[in-house]
Amino acid sequence: MASTATKISKTAPKAAALKELDADLEETAAPAKTRRSLPKILLLLTLPLAAAGGGGWYYLGNQEPATPPKAGSAKTAAAKPVSTKPPVFVALEPFTVNLQREDSSPQYLQVGLSLKLADEMPVEKIKLHMPEIRNRVLLLLSSKRASEIATSEGKKSLSEELQREVSQPLAGGVPTKALDSVLFTSFVIQ
Repeated sequence: MASTATKISKTAPKAAALKELDADLEETAAPAKTRRSLPKILLLLTLPLAAAGGGGWYYLGNQEPATPPKAGSAKTAAAKPVSTKPPVFVALEPFTVNLQREDSSPQYLQVGLSLKLADEMPVEKIKLHMPEIRNRVLLLLSSKRASEIATSEGKKSLSEELQREVSQPLAGGVPTKALDSVLFTSFVIQ
């Protein structure tokens, strides 16, 4: 029996040492796993934050600053003066004109127009000279062919021509520089 006790006593320290080594390995292995997964966790947390920050920077970076630039800065020289007044619209009575013939059948244009003005000052003078403005518009519209003004490019071109025609000086010194654009409110070709 003595021999078995000596065997147990010889193996007991080895078994205890092995248990300690296993415990040490488990302790050192567990932090190693968390150390390896820590960068993954940080990466997963920082990616959405970085994406949100980048999106916010892009969105806010493309907007104009809320405060006006200082008088000496370069942006004030390039910036257009912003009008705080709303535009004024003067509606003209509808026009019905015969268009230039392209074939044997006559065609006509019925159009509604509005003048967009920068401010209210010239409205009364424009209304006073409305017969002269209507005459200019009628002469211009009646010189057109249906094929010229049927497309959207043709309508844009016609609008620009109308703006130039209406902006010509009127009798009595009416300031026509206040005219921003001529807008169509209806447009029918038959």
